[in-house]
Amino acid sequence: MEILKNFLWALTFFTPCAISVLEQIIQLKGGLPTFHLDYRDPLPIYEQLKQECKRLILSGVIAPGEKLPSVRELAGTLSINPNTIQRAYRELEADGYLISVPGKGSFAAESSPLQAQKKQELLSQIRSLACEAMALGATREELLAQIPTKEEEA
Repeated sequence: MEILKNFLWALTFFTPCAISVLEQIIQLKGGLPTFHLDYRDPLPIYEQLKQECKRLILSGVIAPGEKLPSVRELAGTLSINPNTIQRAYRELEADGYLISVPGKGSFAAESSPLQAQKKQELLSQIRSLACEAMALGATREELLAQIPTKEEEA
């Protein structure tokens, strides 16, 4: 038990990448995916849930075709209203992250097209922010210095 406490304490200093690996280990052991919600955040709970589902699907923690927890099960686990979860699932389905099968549940969609779409969205945002920063006097070199190297990511 002491080893587990030390391990969890050490995780607070690791990058989100290490936490993602831990989530994958938990998933392999048959546990539910870990949904991180902040009840004090002004962002609505259903939006936070959507972001978490997207993160888990895009990172591969929830594999394509894998069944997500039922609305009732997740509502009980997170102690939130089932309508909140239903709204998040409905919007995730509209965005292409989930596939709902009546009577069977919700399943993660294929993540490759989603990753490509998300990558394009992020690159577009980066370009927009770079243009804005350059308009404020930032140089190309200053912008490039903000991009982490592989060593810095690890």
